[in-house]
Amino acid sequence: MKCIKRKTMKRKPVKQLAALRGATRCRNEVADMQVQVSALYDELLQKNQLQEKDLVSLIFSVTQDLNAENPAAALRHGGRAPDVALFAVQEAPVQTGMSGVIRVLIHAYLPEKVGPYHVYRNGAEALRPDRAYPGGE
Repeated sequence: MKCIKRKTMKRKPVKQLAALRGATRCRNEVADMQVQVSALYDELLQKNQLQEKDLVSLIFSVTQDLNAENPAAALRHGGRAPDVALFAVQEAPVQTGMSGVIRVLIHAYLPEKVGPYHVYRNGAEALRPDRAYPGGE
């Protein structure tokens, strides 16, 4: 009887769809919005080991006091996410809400056994200390 050796197939890494949250505070100035949005985006991608090809969409929200630039446009001006669906909305006004905040919800395919890690920075950590990296594991 002849033994036949089976080919071992390499298992493709499994990616799972996830929703990543983040927020940053900024001044109502185009330059500061561009810097803060780009830094938030870069940190979310880095912490979650993502590449832009893994992203499905980004939804931004801004508090009413931020009207110097659309955060989606701010991200594009930085040369980021050219092929990703971006959308921005204004948050509902809340009397006790924090001002000067840009929030983001990113839908992405995470690598196997990674995150999700959420990023709150530049003073926005107070919004969700339970979700801020690394506590949001």
